[in-house]
Amino acid sequence: MRELLRLHGDYLFGVARTLTNSPADAEDAVQETLAALMTAKFRGDASLRTFLVSIVVRQAALIRRRTRPSVRLADDEMSGGADPQSAVDAKLDLAGLLARLSPEHREVLVLREIEGRNYEEMAESLGVPRGTIESRLHRARETLRKLWQK
Repeated sequence: MRELLRLHGDYLFGVARTLTNSPADAEDAVQETLAALMTAKFRGDASLRTFLVSIVVRQAALIRRRTRPSVRLADDEMSGGADPQSAVDAKLDLAGLLARLSPEHREVLVLREIEGRNYEEMAESLGVPRGTIESRLHRARETLRKLWQK
């Protein structure tokens, strides 16, 4: 377990942090992922990292359901005269916009655009059909585009 945590812990935490919007919840999701790994059956169909990400995505979803409200607006954090030329500010802007998306839309955007997952991996990770992934991703991109233009 220590070796898994050393190799994949930071990565899993980053995924969980993006999905939960909370460092404490992200830590819980990673811990729950490692605990779930004890009883999970890794078939080797995908890489170990993909398998771990599918577990952490489910754990983050469970945590979000337990800790409603699931979407927090980041407007208070975003105000304060950000410099649009700064890469850090742009990253914060994107994080703020992602925080305003529904959890389902945020999940698919993170998995596709940040994690680089294909539709089949996303469907397997989230436990929904591929068509649902495609639909959510389309709506998520449209919503993000509208939020960005405001």
